[in-house]
Amino acid sequence: MKESTEAALAPLTTMRVGGPAERLVEVETTDELVDAVREVDDADEPLLILSGGSNVVISDQGFAGSVVRVATSGISVESADDCSGVSVRVAAGEDWDGFVARTVLEGWSGVECLSGIPGLAGATPVQNVGAYGQEVAQTIASVRVYDRTDQQVHTLSADECRFTYRHSLFKGADRYVVLDVLFQLHLSDRSQPIAYADLARQLGVEAGARVPLEAAREGVLAQRRKRGMVLDSTDHDTWSCGSFFQNPIMTVADLAVLRQTAVERLGADGPTPPEFPGGAASLVKTSAAWLIDKAGFTKGYGLPGPAALSTKHTLAVTNRGSATAADVAALAREVRDGVEAAFGVRLVNEPIFVGHDL
Repeated sequence: MKESTEAALAPLTTMRVGGPAERLVEVETTDELVDAVREVDDADEPLLILSGGSNVVISDQGFAGSVVRVATSGISVESADDCSGVSVRVAAGEDWDGFVARTVLEGWSGVECLSGIPGLAGATPVQNVGAYGQEVAQTIASVRVYDRTDQQVHTLSADECRFTYRHSLFKGADRYVVLDVLFQLHLSDRSQPIAYADLARQLGVEAGARVPLEAAREGVLAQRRKRGMVLDSTDHDTWSCGSFFQNPIMTVADLAVLRQTAVERLGADGPTPPEFPGGAASLVKTSAAWLIDKAGFTKGYGLPGPAALSTKHTLAVTNRGSATAADVAALAREVRDGVEAAFGVRLVNEPIFVGHDL
């Protein structure tokens, strides 16, 4: 366990903004993680659990309390057979993309389309991380957590995690600290059915086809690089939290209203909002990137900065090198309010704001 005071937090986040922590504790084992959290709670002090820093915007004032940074490690196979597949337990502090790369190497199918996503494994169940037709809820068997209320370790089944689109029991609450995640994957050198149309086209296959795991991973990484969604310290388009806003989910009736609004704004022959399954028969999902772009916030909006939309993807709010958290929040607020004024849809941010609000 390592401890420091007045520690810089900005370098520990992918947005690279935010002030210092009053106290920073880095833990390398699960026992250290539980002990550190219990110590802060017993002292009745403010606590922030910091994972990979890819989904957080910390205020410029920093955090007046203890920040526990998760650096635990360990990937272990608990069972494997041709019928039920392979059960793999992953420590919360394991690098997510490193784990995905290992699944491809080992012939464990199920998370290959989640390649290139920054952050740590323990953060993936919190917002039910998903991309390119896959989400972790499809492969999570259980999550082991420390319950700060009763100060006990519990194992929660996938059903108990209450996974929905970009949400779970853990998001927006601070009761549970994720210790490790048990994934149930398929023993196969082929991907799960390719569900994302652009990825299928890139791979030269029909939607629903299966491809070699390595081909799926490389295809996804290529898609993400094209959008500035693979971390690169030399590319300010990747100094971000990835997709800043969630794709809106609405009723079929609300989508009809949105399409009429689009006709009025863009003309009868203009583009219309795309439609995707919304997880229930009465719900549909549309594209936040489409709404942002058609509201007038195109790629690179806000340049030269200090905060601007990515030059590769309108859905990413980026730090051009000298942005503050206030700069990031101001641009995100401008985009959110502009989309609502144009189309009547209020976008919801994906990253968590610490010490300030959007």
